[in-house]
Amino acid sequence: MESLPRVTGSPSTGVFASTLEPLPRTRGQRGGAWAGPSVGTSAKGAHECWTESLRMDFKIEHTWDEFPVKHEPVFVRVNPGDGGVMMEISAPFFNDPPAPLGEPGKPFNELWDYEVVEAFFLNDITEQYLEVELCPHGQHLVLLLSGRRNVWKQELDLSFKVSRGETKWEGKAYLPWCYFPPNVTKFNSFAIHGSKDKRNYEALYPVPQHELQQGQKPDFHRLEYFKPFSFNTLLGEEWKQPESELWL
Repeated sequence: MESLPRVTGSPSTGVFASTLEPLPRTRGQRGGAWAGPSVGTSAKGAHECWTESLRMDFKIEHTWDEFPVKHEPVFVRVNPGDGGVMMEISAPFFNDPPAPLGEPGKPFNELWDYEVVEAFFLNDITEQYLEVELCPHGQHLVLLLSGRRNVWKQELDLSFKVSRGETKWEGKAYLPWCYFPPNVTKFNSFAIHGSKDKRNYEALYPVPQHELQQGQKPDFHRLEYFKPFSFNTLLGEEWKQPESELWL
């Protein structure tokens, strides 16, 4: 099991003291694995509505066009519970580009132009999806989309805490069920860092190299490359996702 070092900070630096549980290296389908219940774990933290033993762990090992990344992979943990989903990040910290000018802990529009880790939760029948972007400097961006790239709600509030060291960062965001579209069926996750010609785009589920077109650019809204995903895998076949007034 791999764990990042404990780091602390203060709101004045935009870093909030928070040490996450280690993210284990897991094996299974490319980039992801399902982690079932484990002994001796319990819910804790500000939102006591999830069980830490019920989680899905993923690691981003490829660029958007299916080449191996040249650094330690970004880890993403999705931890669902009764009230919502805890999303945890464990990632290298590149500090490139520099921090956004927005206040840490607040939404920041066009956060995708900075260093960021993203997660997309999709209903592939309706093409409704939730996009979550988390920045190591503490800013975040939550978008609701109905149809490919069609944003209809943005800059939603989010409980998000960051721990940051010189070379690594960890983030922990609480996503209420009302943010998720009905019947999430597919998922993908991405990471971006670097500036100008050194900009790097990475994907949990990349575009296969044999399908690349000449001159093709990275596009995280290629929904056809998302992979099957179901919260029922952890919460049971009888579990039903709570209805959301946001999506009515």
